Amino acid sequence: MATDDISTSRRKLMQGATAGLMTAVAARAIAQSNAQQDGQSTGNQAGVPPDPRSLYAHPPFPAQHQPWPGLAGRMTPRPDHGENSYRGSGKLTGRHALITGGDSGIGRAAAIAYAREGADVAIVYLPEEEPDAREVVQLIQAAGRKAVALPGDLRNESFCRKLVGDAQHQLGGLDILVNNAARQQSHDSILDITTEQFDWTLRTNLYAMFWLTQTAIPLLPPGSAIVNTTSVNAYEPGVNILDYAMTKAAIANFTKGLAKQLIDRGIRVNAVAPGPFWTPLQVSGGQTTQNLEHFGERVPMKRPGQPAELAPIYVLLASAQASYVTGQIYGAMGGEGQP
Repeated sequence: MATDDISTSRRKLMQGATAGLMTAVAARAIAQSNAQQDGQSTGNQAGVPPDPRSLYAHPPFPAQHQPWPGLAGRMTPRPDHGENSYRGSGKLTGRHALITGGDSGIGRAAAIAYAREGADVAIVYLPEEEPDAREVVQLIQAAGRKAVALPGDLRNESFCRKLVGDAQHQLGGLDILVNNAARQQSHDSILDITTEQFDWTLRTNLYAMFWLTQTAIPLLPPGSAIVNTTSVNAYEPGVNILDYAMTKAAIANFTKGLAKQLIDRGIRVNAVAPGPFWTPLQVSGGQTTQNLEHFGERVPMKRPGQPAELAPIYVLLASAQASYVTGQIYGAMGGEGQP
């Protein structure tokens, strides 16, 4: 389900993003980029996709940290959300999508892809993420679609319930809901997680999803789709992200149970379970410095995924092409995991 046409412009974007890294890292990234641009050097024949192992930047990554919630524009290397590579084909023409966490990471990749597939898109994000959100709004508009920006804190129930109506009104309808926003903070031990921190994670990852979905259901016509973001941590929980992992397991369970309820309304419910993906979630407290430098190294692919590599899955699950798919968890984990 990964996009076959990995464009030269994307490779150049990721090569350029590695500028400023330590010499060894930069040299390695440039060598990988050159290999991608030369089909013979990767052993590929004309029309054969590039070797997935050689795509994008590989660890080690430079030490870096941002205050929560982090910005994609300040990451090194900068994540690829499909800005210069995703090509639409009308799969979501006339649709109306609400995406939480749509300013960066996986949500941003979905927003770009949805717009280029013909959908109008509303994105939800924290006010601190405004610089990233402005870029997404411009990309949606450049695709010729309507963009709606809805800044606010998903831990607030009244905000969650209001934003659903605002999105429907400003978009002129609502038939896709993507529950993607999440909080992840690294803690070596359960003894280090305060009640305040635990509540922050659960309200962001679970309460908001519940409130948004509950409010949206009466507004969603038959044929609509709900796509949730769970994680490999639902199946193989990381030792240092206990509270985050338990919410992702709950999201997988919620998806399967809700799908059984909503099919009577003609609404499909599915989820995507990513493995290690290069997003601001990781550099703003989601990983330790040591884990971040070697992020993605342990999976069989030997690198983290880029948000652009998930976009086609989110498109499929929202589109009529997946008309018989509901209650499913789609894994994209670089070679590990269970769904």
